[in-house]
Amino acid sequence: MSPSSPGPAVRAELDPALSGLRPALGGRGPELEAIAERVREAERITPEEALLLHEHADLALLGELADLVRSRLHPEGEVTYIVDRNINPTNVCVTDCGFCAFYRRPGAEGAYVESRESLHRKVAELAEQGGRQILIQGGHHPYLKTDWWCELIVDLKARFPKINAHALSAPELDHLSKLDKRPVEAVIDDLIAAGVGSVPGAGAEILVERVRKQIAPKKTSTERWLDIHRKLHAAGLRSSATMMFGHVETPAERIEHMLRLRDLQDETGGFTAFACWTMQPKGVPDQARYPVAATPAEYLRVQALARIFLDNFANIQTSYVTQGIKMAQITLRMGCNDFGGTMLEENVVSAAGCFHLAPIATIERVIARAGFLPLQRNSWYGIVDERHPGRQRGPQSAAQARGAAQARTHP
Repeated sequence: MSPSSPGPAVRAELDPALSGLRPALGGRGPELEAIAERVREAERITPEEALLLHEHADLALLGELADLVRSRLHPEGEVTYIVDRNINPTNVCVTDCGFCAFYRRPGAEGAYVESRESLHRKVAELAEQGGRQILIQGGHHPYLKTDWWCELIVDLKARFPKINAHALSAPELDHLSKLDKRPVEAVIDDLIAAGVGSVPGAGAEILVERVRKQIAPKKTSTERWLDIHRKLHAAGLRSSATMMFGHVETPAERIEHMLRLRDLQDETGGFTAFACWTMQPKGVPDQARYPVAATPAEYLRVQALARIFLDNFANIQTSYVTQGIKMAQITLRMGCNDFGGTMLEENVVSAAGCFHLAPIATIERVIARAGFLPLQRNSWYGIVDERHPGRQRGPQSAAQARGAAQARTHP
């Protein structure tokens, strides 16, 4: 049995979790089979075909196709993860997103700017565990400019040189540009000089203006989010891409979001991975607008479709923090090849009552029981697992990733 083919024990573990989703399954008519055959032949599907799959393909077909794409891109039967920690130096924010339970207005109860000493302790704990990454994000603080963030990153890099600063999303960079009253390119250059090694894809939500005007009217626009990532890639940084769904968007808008990402990846090759998760409505400020969470079947449907549609993304990351570790295990057979971070700390989604962190041993056991070899990676998807020296490898540069993606999608 190949490492990417689940055996009876794995199926026995996954099938009970899938059985409750079977009422949501749809059909497999000739039109859907024609699209499926194109995926099997490694042809790129159109947004219209993606929408047909989203709306009418049964979940088993989506999973089959997503697993095929994953195994085609990652035939070695590995699933990666990174030992990391999220640190949020501040939760003060002025964008007032109604879906965010984490932020606080300036001066509000619970608003904070964490002390440097506290941040040192947190990163030291990560370093003791062999950590490779700190995800640094905060709110859109009205007074903390680029120099404050640069000083923090310089300090942390000097103390913990082996830990990458995966820092500051596109909306945060846009906010800093406005505070500094200078181009975002200058902000990016300063952060690179300070030691930022990569950038998270947060703040994308849904890259459609109709949606953004409803859920985050003060946040960076679709075009601005995309252009900042374009500028990051041009400056030599790689970034991730995300999608938060299950609120006011339509299925077609989910596809539009993925199309915008696919087009930019064709252009730059700078995205390392795509991750999506459902909005967590519990505890958010605007309870009336977001009363119900998306279903597990809906999450699996979108996750599988992302792997099928985003043919130029090397890596698709699951979201065990929002969905739970058993659901994340299922996604390893529905297109995902990365388990994300161990997250010694997570504050944003946990503020909405969603808290599914797990120790490294549990993550590795879950990956292995799905039929894969768990391997530790770095921020750029290089393999750094010292237990398997024969599998260690460096990451692709943006130019290499773009060339590989073009070879796959335009042979």
